[in-house]
Order: sequence, then structure tokens, then C-alpha cells
Amino acid sequence: MVHRFTVVVERDRETGLYVGIVPGLPGAHTQAASLDELQKNMGEVLALCLEEEGPSGALDVPEFVGTQMIEVRV
Repeated sequence: MVHRFTVVVERDRETGLYVGIVPGLPGAHTQAASLDELQKNMGEVLALCLEEEGPSGALDVPEFVGTQMIEVRV
């Protein structure tokens, strides 16, 4: 069975590392020096999350809708 997840990726300004999280899925986060490494690490994290759910593999993750740019003037 194939599971698809939306991963939000940011770059930490202090460390330069890429940080990936799956919103709404506690524990689904990791970091890496490259995007390729981040993808590999995130795959391992998500596989562990699925294993914890047991044979059904039914994770209750909110549906990803999108992102929005918000402009704030101060």
C-alpha cells in the first residue's frame, strides 16, 4: 500500500539545515543538510509512524489544502 503525505520544508537560517514536517502528524519531522537527504530521512520517519499505527496503517492526518502569502504592514 502506498501512502502520500504533504511535507512542509523550511531552511533554518542559523544552521542552514533543511527542516521537514508533516502538519497534523505528531513526531513527523526531521532535518538534513540536503533536500535528497531530507526526503530519505522523512521517508524513514513516516514509515515508523505507519508502523506504530499497526496493520491498518490508518493515520488521521488533516487534508493539505495549500499555503497563503499574508502581507502585514507595520
